[in-house]
Amino acid sequence: MSIENEFILRLVVATLLGALLGLERSLAGKHAGMRTYALVAMGSALFVVVGILSSVQLSMFPGINPVQIASSVVIGIGFIGAGLAALRGEHPELTTASGIWLSAGIGMAAGFGLYAPALAATVIGFIVFWGFAKLERQLSSKYGINHEG
Repeated sequence: MSIENEFILRLVVATLLGALLGLERSLAGKHAGMRTYALVAMGSALFVVVGILSSVQLSMFPGINPVQIASSVVIGIGFIGAGLAALRGEHPELTTASGIWLSAGIGMAAGFGLYAPALAATVIGFIVFWGFAKLERQLSSKYGINHEG
């Protein structure tokens, strides 16, 4: 398996495991569900992949620590997501906030020239937004908490 395929597999595994945790939250009627958990898990994995790969790429330049750059981006985008979630009051837009966070990871990966992980995260992100939303609705209508009445 090529190194790129290994890192893409890491993104997929993180996404699926995050979605599994989020499914329980969806069925329990919580606002943060499959998509939010999947995007946060994949975003975290992407930041780790970017840190690993960029450290290797830039190892010939002493004093440059790309992991510090990555951590600063993660913190900064976290504040944006928190602000977005807080603005929505009782029903925060957690999926949108986690999507923005993932988008930062994708941008960072592309900025470091890690195109395969950036593209893989984008494709997986689309699947999470569209495919998991449909699955979440179906499973919630069958097994979830009834919010009416």
